[in-house]
Amino acid sequence: MAWKQNDAESLQSADELKRQKRIKLAIYIGIFIVFQIIVITAMSLTVMKVKTPKLRLGNINVQELNSTPTTPSFDTKFTTQIRVKNTNFGPYKFDEGTVTFLYQGATVGQVSIPKSKAGMLSTKKIDVEVSLSSSALSSSNIANELSSGVLTLNGAARLTGKVELMFIMKKKKASTMNCTIAFALSSKTLKSLQCK
Repeated sequence: MAWKQNDAESLQSADELKRQKRIKLAIYIGIFIVFQIIVITAMSLTVMKVKTPKLRLGNINVQELNSTPTTPSFDTKFTTQIRVKNTNFGPYKFDEGTVTFLYQGATVGQVSIPKSKAGMLSTKKIDVEVSLSSSALSSSNIANELSSGVLTLNGAARLTGKVELMFIMKKKKASTMNCTIAFALSSKTLKSLQCK
């Protein structure tokens, strides 16, 4: 009789141990699932979030700047860098583009941006030489601006491309640039450069 009671107790305790193991396993699986949800949410809010790369002009080094208020006309040559800043966790591959330089909305010159790639969390720098001339313009406002001693131009561009994340996801992104460039005519130097 005592033997049967011990046997029943051992069966009960074995069942109790199995039940406790199942509860522990269910808790571990629950914790693992919650942890995975947190990791996936954090990844989607940081790493997988695709930001639009920034397109800007770098420092401008004036090589030549001639202006004649009487004609009126101007021409200039300078070197600069086109910078494509990629803050994503994947490369940004962009197509060929063009930077257009304008005087009061009229084109005075262009420079091409070759097809290239800005790496993950890096800035692609493209050195360019720019030549601009007012010969195609017929604006009487040029004389007033040239006599003021400051020549203001705009540089505008748009790049289209794709940001590639984790070698599987590709997201189309278009970068735009609008820069205002002011030259001091008397010193033939750059006065200011502001880009948005």
